[in-house]
Formats: sequence, C-alpha cells, structure tokens
Amino acid sequence: MNAHELRTKYIEFFKSKGHAQIQGKSLLPDNDPTVLFTTAGMHPLVTYLLGEEHPAGKRLVDYQKCIRTGDIDAVGDASHLTFFEMLGNWSLGDYFKDGAIRMSFEFLTSPQWLGIPVEKLGVTVFRGDGAVPRDEESAAVWKALGIPENRIAYLPREDNWWGPAGTTGPCGPDSEMFYYTGDAPCGPDCKPGCSCGRWLEIWNDVFMQYNKKADGSYETLARKCVDTGMGIERTVTILNGKASVYDTEIFAAIREAVERAAAYTYGGDPVKDRSVRIVCDHVRSSTFILGDPKAVSPSNVGAGYVLRRLIRRAVRHGRKLGITGDALSPIAQVVVEQFSGPYPELKENLKYIIEELDKEEQKFRETLEKGEREFEKLLPNLLKDPRKIMSGRLAFKLYDTYGFPIELTEELAVEQGMTVNRKEFDEAFRKHQELSRTQGAGTFKGGLVDHGEIATKYHTATHLLHKALRMVLGDHVAQKGSNITAERMRFDFSHGAPMTAEEIVRVQDIVNDIIAQDLPVTMEVMSLEAAKAAGAMALFGEKYENQVKVYTIGKSPRDFFSKEVCGGPHVEHTGTLGKFTIQKEQSSSAGVRRIRAALEP
Repeated sequence: MNAHELRTKYIEFFKSKGHAQIQGKSLLPDNDPTVLFTTAGMHPLVTYLLGEEHPAGKRLVDYQKCIRTGDIDAVGDASHLTFFEMLGNWSLGDYFKDGAIRMSFEFLTSPQWLGIPVEKLGVTVFRGDGAVPRDEESAAVWKALGIPENRIAYLPREDNWWGPAGTTGPCGPDSEMFYYTGDAPCGPDCKPGCSCGRWLEIWNDVFMQYNKKADGSYETLARKCVDTGMGIERTVTILNGKASVYDTEIFAAIREAVERAAAYTYGGDPVKDRSVRIVCDHVRSSTFILGDPKAVSPSNVGAGYVLRRLIRRAVRHGRKLGITGDALSPIAQVVVEQFSGPYPELKENLKYIIEELDKEEQKFRETLEKGEREFEKLLPNLLKDPRKIMSGRLAFKLYDTYGFPIELTEELAVEQGMTVNRKEFDEAFRKHQELSRTQGAGTFKGGLVDHGEIATKYHTATHLLHKALRMVLGDHVAQKGSNITAERMRFDFSHGAPMTAEEIVRVQDIVNDIIAQDLPVTMEVMSLEAAKAAGAMALFGEKYENQVKVYTIGKSPRDFFSKEVCGGPHVEHTGTLGKFTIQKEQSSSAGVRRIRAALEP
C-alpha cells in the first residue's frame, strides 16, 4: 500500500463513520508563541477541543502536514523525519473510548481496510497513579476486541498521558497501538513500548477526559473529546515490510534524484546512505516550508532559522556525496511533482521554492569560503602550539559565527597535521543544540494554544489592524502571519516599502477609533462562497471547509468595519481591548513588513 492509498482509505473509512473531512492547515500556526511550526494534526483544532463548536460538526477527519525539528540530529537513521504527514480523526463531545478504539481496531485489522493480522498488534494504556486511576476502560475494550493481556502494556504518565499544556486545563490518558516486527520477544517482559525495537508505534488515541484544577486535583470533563494521530510514513513502512521509511515509495523518486546528482547508488555505503537520507528529508521539509501559503524565507531567527539550518545541512551532506552547484532545486522539483496532488500549494509556489533554495545555496557556498578564510587567519597561531590541537572553543566559534561545519574544520586541521578538541566542541554544541531544540520544537506536545483573555484581545486587534492597513496603504495588503504573546502582538503583511511616520499614526488612530466606538463582534457560520459574497476576507490562500466561521466587527452584518473568515477566539465588544500602540514597523522579508504593537488598559 502506498501513501496515496493509505491517505485515501483513511479518509474514506472515517467518512463512512459519519466524520466530515476538513482541510489540513498551514505549517506555520497563527497566534501561538509556543511553537514555530504545526507539530501535530490536532494543533489547528485546539480551539474546538477546548469547547468551541466546529462548523463541520462533532466528528472530523483530515490529513495534516507537520514539522518537528527537536530530533533533527537523529535524521538519517531508519525512522526519524523532520517533515511528516499525520492522519487524524476527532470526536468533539461525541463518541469516546469505546467508539474510538473500535474504529481504530476496525481500520487496522479489517481486510477491507489495512488488513493487519490481530496477532501483530499490541497496545499501551495508562497504568494510573496517585492522582488518576488506571485506564481499565480502554483495556477492557481492547480485550473484548481480541487483544490478549500479554500484549497490553500499562505504562506511566510520561508514556501514556496527554496535557494539560499549562498548569491547568483539559488532559487525559491515551492508548497507543503498536505493530510487532520481531520473530521472538527480547525477554519475558517484552510488550508494546519495549525499547528493544521489535514494537513500532503506528497510531495513538488521546482521550481528553479530565480537567486539572489549580490545586492539582482532577475532575471529569462534562464534554469529553478524542484526538487521534497516525503517521503516514511510518505506517506505509510497516505495511510494506520495509526496514526504513526511506525505502518506501514515498522517498523513491526523491532518493533517485539525489543519486543522480551524487553519481552514487544508495545502499552501498552506510555513511553515504545516511547523507542521502538527510538530503532527502531536508529538501522535502524545506520544499514544504517554502511552498506553504504562509511561506517564510531562510533567516537567522524563528522558523526562518530552522529552514536555513535544514537547507544548509542538506548542502553539507550533499558535499559529502560529491554534489556541487545548485543541486537542491532539481530535487525539490521532484518533491513538488510527487506531492502537489494532495498539496496543490506546492505547484503554485514552485517559482518561489526554486528561487529561495538557489539563493540560500549560493549564500552557504559564500559562508563556506569565508569560514575557510577565517581558518587560514587562525592558522599561524595554531601552528605555534606544539600539541597541534585546535581548541573546541575556536572550532565552535567558526561554526556559531560563520556557520562553518565542524567536519570541514576537522578536515582542514588534518591537512595541517592537527586535530580538533572535539570534546570541548561537543560540549559547546550541546548547549547550542538545547537552545535550538527549544526554538525549533517549542513547548507544544499536543498542547493548547493560549486562548486566555489577553490573547483573545490581541487576536481581535489583528483584525482591526489588518483592515486599517488596507485603508491606509491599499488593498494589496494581506496578512502574512501573526504571533501573539501576553505582552505584544506581531503582525506580518505584504507591502513593498517602509511605512512613513504619518502612515503609522493614521493606522494607529483608525484602530483606536474603532475601539472607542465599542463595536460588537459577532460570528456567523456560512458557506465559503456566501462569506466571500458578504465581503469577508479569507487569508493566506489557505484551504477552507465548505462551512466557515465569519467574524464581523461592526453595527450589523451589512454595516461593518471588518469581516473575516477566522477560527477565533475574539472579544464580544471592541471597547474591551484598551489602547492600541504601534511600537515598531520594520522589514520581515522581501515584500513583507512587520508591525509590533501592544494593548494598554
């Protein structure tokens, strides 16, 4: 079974169970300061898991593109990826454990769907602790479906518990499904979740059952929800009996493109094979980031920093394979050809993808040349050391300041009869890596976006700012992204020149005037066509469901200041926002400006 067939079957199965198919969202989430990328299928749905009604109903299904970079240095092994596709189905106060588990089991084992033998499956459930009892309910359903006791593992909170994102809020146990790949167990305690590698996780059902209160106690939620996730790449690997995700048809054409550029055939050298895998993954990830409707460009901060790191790591491992010149863009074109069916935005943004990859490759080549020059400047003093050892501190400076890879530093050192203090470098790099992991992966672990009072006010203010910018600068202005914290809002928009001081004051005054008018904020659910006909803006070139939420800021649906398709959250009256102040206006990237603003009581 290939990825397209799995994606199609999954959607078809859950639609047959009364689920509405919804559209996957952007890789760059809005108004969530905890992460740089969408890291899970449920990430765009957190407002609905918290209680908002979804326009499509209580049963939902979709496929979602995701990026996780916390384990970027592990990419190159058999299973780690930075970009992956997640299949998901949700119950928003509808079915719960029994329904979710039975549907999961049917899809996995029925010959009509995946047809996995029951004897190949095992599961884990929450084993309970002093605060919450063992999840006997889930275990009982699995037993009733034919999963024996010796293939049910009761694991602790760190393995089988979800949330809350903060100190309080919705949370609950989960039940993970595993596929057995071994011929014999590693020992008498070999069960799903065992670290021996014989059990591979393929699906996870999360049960939002409790609310954690400020005193640390748990109360049962009146409205229980289910969130599930199945990774396409890992599942296809298992279904086809492959040893690595890179051996599946998902990567076949991409891998062949790398082989052509490198004049190397995959499978001949474990070290080179690892580099092939890294180039495959990183080019695919970079293509999806650049091809996203909210595309960013390589930079030294935030999502742009992660993108730059992926591209440069791909270039570096390409060099190890003998690849020279602008080699990434031809590989990216293969990615676009393969994935533009489910993700048409890739083909729409192909020109931008190619331009940015070529530009970043050129910059990195210049970086490498500069790093070599800096090494040469250090050389006279280095050669005076009778030990012929370059300190790890200096090697890390070349890496951190100039982006010069440690492997190249070591190569240059060897040419001069020297070595590098790798232990000292690794320690400096470890500290750097911890910071990068925090920046790249964020704190989102299936967590919840901040929907508190302050975040809600800032989110509403973005609507006012967006309209005011269009009034002052012109209708070409379109929101390109936003980020909200408890202290400020950041708003990116399309505009080709810096704003004048007068323009900034005019925009600020318009927003504050609407706040002073204390206009009501209302919401209607309607078709996307009806929303556009009513004058609503739909942002980012994103995909939308047939039924959408439209938020209107104005005296009536026809007499309004702002009308946008949006998922919320919003205040009820603009008068609650406070005073709006633009703190800074600056360039974000080519053709995109950035405003930082704050609300004061």
